[in-house]
Amino acid sequence: MSMVDEPLYPIAVLIDELKNDDIQLRLNSIRRLSTIARALGEERTRKELIPFLSENNDDDDEVLLAMAEELGVFIPYVGGVEHAHVLLPPLETLCTVEETCVRDKAVESLCRIGSQMRESDLVDWFIPLVKRLAAGEWFTARVSACGLFHIAYPSASDMLKTELRSIYTQLCQDDMPMVRRSAASNLGKFAATVEPAHLKTDIMSIFEDLTQDDQDSVRLLAVEGCAALGKLLEPQDCVAHILPVIVNFSQDKSWRVRYMVANQLYELCEAVGPEPTRTDLVPAYVRLLRDNEAEVRIAAAGKVTKFCRILNPELSIQHILPCVKELSSDSSQHVRSALASVIMGMAPVLGKDATIEQLLPIFLSLLKDEFPDVRLNIISKLDQVNQVIGIDLLSQSLLPAIVELAEDRHWRVRLAIIEYIPLLASQLGVGFFDDKLGGLCMQWLQDKVYSIRDAAANNLKRLAEEFGPEWAMQHIIPQVLEMISNPHYLYRMTILRAVSLLAPVMGPEITCSKLLPVVVSVSKDRVPNIKFNVAKVLQSLIPIVDQSVVEKTIRPCLVELSEDPDVDVRFFASQAIQSIDNLMMSS
Repeated sequence: MSMVDEPLYPIAVLIDELKNDDIQLRLNSIRRLSTIARALGEERTRKELIPFLSENNDDDDEVLLAMAEELGVFIPYVGGVEHAHVLLPPLETLCTVEETCVRDKAVESLCRIGSQMRESDLVDWFIPLVKRLAAGEWFTARVSACGLFHIAYPSASDMLKTELRSIYTQLCQDDMPMVRRSAASNLGKFAATVEPAHLKTDIMSIFEDLTQDDQDSVRLLAVEGCAALGKLLEPQDCVAHILPVIVNFSQDKSWRVRYMVANQLYELCEAVGPEPTRTDLVPAYVRLLRDNEAEVRIAAAGKVTKFCRILNPELSIQHILPCVKELSSDSSQHVRSALASVIMGMAPVLGKDATIEQLLPIFLSLLKDEFPDVRLNIISKLDQVNQVIGIDLLSQSLLPAIVELAEDRHWRVRLAIIEYIPLLASQLGVGFFDDKLGGLCMQWLQDKVYSIRDAAANNLKRLAEEFGPEWAMQHIIPQVLEMISNPHYLYRMTILRAVSLLAPVMGPEITCSKLLPVVVSVSKDRVPNIKFNVAKVLQSLIPIVDQSVVEKTIRPCLVELSEDPDVDVRFFASQAIQSIDNLMMSS
């Protein structure tokens, strides 16, 4: 091919590949658009590549999605911001396709391009595009149009602004629920760009229409609009216009709408301010906590701590706590689980006395719940209660339940308890710990589940760090080393793992006198898995112990293992010997 034809080559290849039957080829060529544009240069990209893409009528959604994404970052390849408008026609076409994710990506790319365009270009090119889409015959175009108003509106003239507001009003009254849904979900973004005077009149009347829509899918999106509009309005307007809507929505006939209110209520409270929250929203929230649909109760229960933070403790105890008690014995395990994940946060809000009197019994009942996730959620947040009621009370009331859970039949619950033990140990102090929890920590090393044994080994290391090597020498090391003669090789492997974790904490002296001899003795084990784990542990001990010990004790043991009949044992032993040699050379 001659040099003259060279620039034609990329576009010719692209055209061939985009017409190929193989979808992967078409996808790859779309993903290489930026490379092709660089090869063509800015002018030819504008005059040849973009028009070609506008006419490209590929019917595969994956290819169209990739194209919508690529075009969003294409401004540098068409000659910068002054030529950005040439990218609008192909994206306008993509805004009308049937597949939702392609339209969403096209709208996202149009917003990205529109936010960089010059004001005059927005008026000449972008606003007419929005108007064309909004008047589209097919509903997909009108759905896409709703997401572009917040980009088009700020740069429009007053006359155009009036027109855009009236077009948006029409979209909110469209015959197709999908269009009204899109208008409802984008209302917050559009409202943020509208002047305060029109916000109270035009936008609020649009909003009121949406809140009375006969489709629950539209109304539930209007709930999100409540929070967004509430932040834009003055507090008194918010109370006048938004508050009644929220209260009505909390009693809506559709549980989906009530679910949205329960999810958004905290944000809505921030919008209307503390006084209306106390008088109007507390009763609404109590209704949601007692809703007859479990999904609504789950959403409401998950926000109980956040909601109590807005109220004073007296109001929380008077109105919210009775509902919390009911929810703790709810018929749905998911409601109890949602409550368990946040209820601990109520302790600091309610204070010591109310926690001891009212919350502790609820904690205990949730700790004994038959559903493991409920128990897990309580265990993982215990430290929040400890800060409020103190360790003495915690240990008297909750510790028996914790000890019981340490032997729970669900291994994930046992795992959560293990992970909580070091924190508990630091709070309880060494005396109390030895008394109540020491035995459990050893028991877990012989659990049937590997994750528990591994967590138990890590737990011993963290306890040794917490209470110091002397305590560990007395309370951990003897019991651990005793277990090395367990008849089951998996338990012996756990002990080797514990030794490798404890050695750095215990220091060189105890490692040499107590831990190393045991590891060396296990190198004669009949199970290859144990032997290659011995090689790994010895390798981890090399930096901890003295050089003379390495040569006198560790190397001979490894040399013996490197001649083992098992290939894996030989491999790990040789690796360990190699690391001794490397250490010698570097020192």
